[in-house]
Amino acid sequence: MNLGNSNAIAGKPHTSLRTVLASSIVGTALEWYDFFLYTTAAATVFGPLFFSRLDGLHATIAAFATFAAGFIARPLGGVLFGMLGDRLGRKRVLIITLLLVGISTTLIGLLPPYASIGYAAPLLLLLLRIVQGLGAGAEYGGAVLIAAEFAPAGKRGLYAGLPYIGVAIGLLLSTGMFWLVSQLPEADFLSWGWRIPFLLSVLIVVLGIFLRFRLSETPVFEELAETGGTVRLPLRELLRTNRRELFCAWGARLGESAANYIFEAFVIVYVTTQLGMEKSIVLSALLAAAALQIVTVPFFASLTDKVGRKPVYMAGALLTGLFAYPFFWLLDSKSSSLIWFAVIFASAVTKTMMVAAQPAWLAELFDARVRFTGFALAREVPTPIGGGIAPLAATVLLSMAGGSPVYVIWYVIGLMAIVFVSLMLAPETYRRSLGPSDGAGPAAQSR
Repeated sequence: MNLGNSNAIAGKPHTSLRTVLASSIVGTALEWYDFFLYTTAAATVFGPLFFSRLDGLHATIAAFATFAAGFIARPLGGVLFGMLGDRLGRKRVLIITLLLVGISTTLIGLLPPYASIGYAAPLLLLLLRIVQGLGAGAEYGGAVLIAAEFAPAGKRGLYAGLPYIGVAIGLLLSTGMFWLVSQLPEADFLSWGWRIPFLLSVLIVVLGIFLRFRLSETPVFEELAETGGTVRLPLRELLRTNRRELFCAWGARLGESAANYIFEAFVIVYVTTQLGMEKSIVLSALLAAAALQIVTVPFFASLTDKVGRKPVYMAGALLTGLFAYPFFWLLDSKSSSLIWFAVIFASAVTKTMMVAAQPAWLAELFDARVRFTGFALAREVPTPIGGGIAPLAATVLLSMAGGSPVYVIWYVIGLMAIVFVSLMLAPETYRRSLGPSDGAGPAAQSR
């Protein structure tokens, strides 16, 4: 695929498609490198280091509570930085969010433990996690928008979908780094080894900032600024003009987010606790699925440029619902190869069809004047509601059924029904222009 190494975009010869895509993917990779790194550290080291006054189980719960705080902060960050992105420009906000996520991640690697500074240690950890959440609330949305608003004609779905590759890269990098430092003697790992992956995030920050400073502002926002099309209160304007689109986006995102966490987080609990199998089996399958997404994300994203966003998104929801029973049937076989197939198909195919179609659809769904705010709210508000509680809900349903996954299966099917209905009520967008001249409200028509 030619990324246009020296091609001018919208009269901006200093901004190449390669720079646009690289800056988007690097930022998303940092966001999810932090996410997966923090998840692993919360499960292994944060409890004994920062909550050592508590016993083992309660210390781990406290560590995961700081993890949850980042989820709560994400919608707030989405509103704040989304509005700034609609008022000040996409580029400026992308630099701010990258710095917030990256510096917070690096500083976590420098935090003294509870044994050194007492209660200040968990409080500082909580504060840095909240700052991470605020930045992450708009990072992915901004990365998608800058790719979409620079994308050449007929390739917007592909370019808007490519930042999601950063999720897979973040998972692979964080898992690989944590595995390496975990090979140290336990005393060294708990003392300083766990800090290395956090400190190395500064390298991703430097690369991301270098790339983003080379960007020009998107032509869409420049036209808005030159014609006086920006609005002083983007959130109020969004709720006035794009309310229906926002509710449809919430429904589509709610189910996709929850299915994501069931297939990629709850599955670990199910395979290890319910089936009594080694964690390495399902973790290796998840890593293989993440690597495969580097191929399947561009494939399905590009497909949306040919057939539309909704058909691919809806097909992904339908396949996810239909695969819910076979997924758990394959897990229950306790066959390593069948577990691999179940995880890879669910994560790298059915779920990926939805997440590959979603970015361009959300970008096109909202008017240019409120696009950043709309995208951030559409993506982040359902995340703690859908994704945040999905593993817990699935665990409770599993317990209610006496260890049978039957209720979890119906839970997934119900979620996919919400996605399907939400998309049926929403408009198809793939022929829309992103320019402000077409952004006259939700009635803006396809060309």
